[in-house]
Amino acid sequence: MTRLLALLLCLAGPAVAQSDPALTAQRASAMLDAAATSLADADGARDRVTALTETVRAYEEGLAALRQGLRRAAAAEASLRAGLDSRRAELAGLLGALQAIERAPEPLLLLHPSGPVGAARSGMMLAEVTPAVAAEAQALRSELAEIAEMRAVQDDALARLEVALAGAQNARTELSRAIAERTDLPPRFETDAEAMSALLASADTLDRFAEGIRARTPPALADRPLGRFAAARGALDMPVLGRVLRSFGDEDAAGIARPGLLVATRPRALVIAPWPSTVRYAGPLLDLGNVAVLEPESDHLIILAGLGDLYVTAGDILPAGGPVGLMGGAEPASEELIVLDSQESGTSLPETLYIEVRQDGTPVDPETWFRTDRDED
Repeated sequence: MTRLLALLLCLAGPAVAQSDPALTAQRASAMLDAAATSLADADGARDRVTALTETVRAYEEGLAALRQGLRRAAAAEASLRAGLDSRRAELAGLLGALQAIERAPEPLLLLHPSGPVGAARSGMMLAEVTPAVAAEAQALRSELAEIAEMRAVQDDALARLEVALAGAQNARTELSRAIAERTDLPPRFETDAEAMSALLASADTLDRFAEGIRARTPPALADRPLGRFAAARGALDMPVLGRVLRSFGDEDAAGIARPGLLVATRPRALVIAPWPSTVRYAGPLLDLGNVAVLEPESDHLIILAGLGDLYVTAGDILPAGGPVGLMGGAEPASEELIVLDSQESGTSLPETLYIEVRQDGTPVDPETWFRTDRDED
């Protein structure tokens, strides 16, 4: 694990569970600072593609944490304001009492129309009421100060978000350039172009296409040792940062149950290989958009469907965490994104990646392989 990823794990773990929006935003800022430093250092890295891949992922982690802090700050401010609004009449009476006490001259506070006894009783009542009024005033000052703090957190987060979005886009551009200019490519397996074209023409479902891929496993791949990938069950990182919309076997809006995960994610999100894999296919397929079929081990396939841009071609060998491609779409402007995230709208994750895991040709539940987090966004 690189030093950058180790730092991000230290920063991101508490941030996700942290209920304090200000502290969450501070941790997110530290994560984004680490990403910016990583981007600056990427030019001198031995493997620039790997360094930039980690940088893009780091920016995405930091932006997710920053949005989370922003949502919490907005929710905390709204809750405080709602509380003040519901106590409007009570607070008006409190302010009136404070103003009356402040305006009354001290000698008059000691006088009473009924004489000394009335003055004594009035003083005793005032002595009991004044601490309560002071306590209410202090509580009001604290709530108003907290509202001001939440507003400051949101203003700072907006400024940080604009800078971080630009940094993330720059990192993606540099990654695309580095992949295009790469000369130290790992060895790749040759693929049968004619057989692949015939399979694409004949396969009318993803299931038939996957079975056709499995049936055409090159001997060199079939001879690889078994067991390593199976031991990673339940410990794989998700290929993309996002939120699971539908699980294995869930029906979609048309009533069709699919044997995979549908993950909502952000435009231009980076998709990575969760395990060292050979790319068996990369390109458009049926109505699924761009599809990448990865083979981490003989008789196992990971299918990723719905990508926008692909960084790989059939025959490539990817390391764990290697870039597969980017999701499609265009990231909204920071102001629009702030509104969407503060409202926790589903439209803030408009892209979807479909993930299947196949073992011996049969789809299995991907959630038994991947560490999923349904509350990521």
